[in-house]
Amino acid sequence: MDDDAGDASPPPAAAGGGGATAAQSRDMAASPTSSRSVTETVNGSHRFVIQGYSLAKGMGVGKHIASETFSVGGYQWAVYFYPDGKNPEDNSAYVSVFIALASEGTDVRALFELTLLDQSGKGKHKVHSHFDRSLESGPYTLKYRGSMWGYKRFFRRTALETSDFLKDDCLKINCTVGVVVSTIDYSRPHSILVPDSDIGYHFGTLLDNHEGVDVVLNVGGERFHAHKLVLAARSTVFRSKFFDDEDGERNEPGENDDVQEIVIDDMEPKVFKAMLHFIYRDTLVDDNELGGSSSEGSIFDTLAAKLLAAADKYDLARLRLLCESYLCKAISVATVASTLALADRHHAMELKAVCLKFAAENLSAVIRTEGFDYLKDNCPSLQSEILRTLAGCEEECSSGGKSQSVWGQLSDGGDTSGRRVRPRT
Repeated sequence: MDDDAGDASPPPAAAGGGGATAAQSRDMAASPTSSRSVTETVNGSHRFVIQGYSLAKGMGVGKHIASETFSVGGYQWAVYFYPDGKNPEDNSAYVSVFIALASEGTDVRALFELTLLDQSGKGKHKVHSHFDRSLESGPYTLKYRGSMWGYKRFFRRTALETSDFLKDDCLKINCTVGVVVSTIDYSRPHSILVPDSDIGYHFGTLLDNHEGVDVVLNVGGERFHAHKLVLAARSTVFRSKFFDDEDGERNEPGENDDVQEIVIDDMEPKVFKAMLHFIYRDTLVDDNELGGSSSEGSIFDTLAAKLLAAADKYDLARLRLLCESYLCKAISVATVASTLALADRHHAMELKAVCLKFAAENLSAVIRTEGFDYLKDNCPSLQSEILRTLAGCEEECSSGGKSQSVWGQLSDGGDTSGRRVRPRT
């Protein structure tokens, strides 16, 4: 800044902006976001014409003529012209010009430019610009209303009065203010919250209200009302039953509007009801129902096992997986063999793989269960599969430095308590 520049002290040099740290995405599959900090100036100009300069002389040191206020960057500004100068030490040898913050504001950062216009038409204006020096010192900070930036020794009075800047006792001063503003440009992916699917609720209501039913399924004397299209859409078995004739020709829906009754004699009513619940609602029935078993406590007698069999029979792949997942949670030393037989019988391959691995890893205890005896009498091939799985486990263990092999467990008698062991999958 020139030696005669104004009252306002420049702020410290602008510090480099730190990069914003990105928040970790909740959904790892979501697109990455980005942000950009943009710092720029909002510029505005005002022309201040001082008519009757000679009459303003002699008003006194420190006395000024003010322009009308003007707005730039959300703040009000004014130009102050001191005909006898602002600094008493200069003895009225200079005129002073300042730009003042005329509204409330705290730490307003801005760049400034003052131009005394050459009125001869030669274009030799006197320009004092802060814009072209912003890299050297940064913007000025005006801390409160009345803070100013400018020059106490803007122009020597004797030189001004004989120059082309004064014409017809008139001076013209252009003022430009650039208020510094910072914004964040954030490429936020626009999104609208979508609730979970409620199609299962609506289809379930359709089932409960018997609205538009066109088929009755008689299961063990209990009649269930349903919709052919819904059943056919979910199960290829039902689709074939309802819409293929005996010669394999396809019948169009709606050809026979009479309510058809079909007898199903190989399933209990409670199992069929649970299967209908899934077909319409796409969910399993309550856990308390699924785990209910007969007095003998066999896994085959639970609703979950019977529903698995129904899923296999009616080609309901998702229902089968849901049942597999449910039954997998209940695997223990006492139940793994019978669960393995159940999985093998109804093509539950995920459940079967878990059972094989669990049985192999806990074989010394499993072979002493009633379920293993059941395998020996009814599913000898599954015993062979357990042994093949055991051989694979032994190969893994041999490279892992296990202290005692599964064969060692067998020779030592192992765990005969039948306690539940967590499946390791």
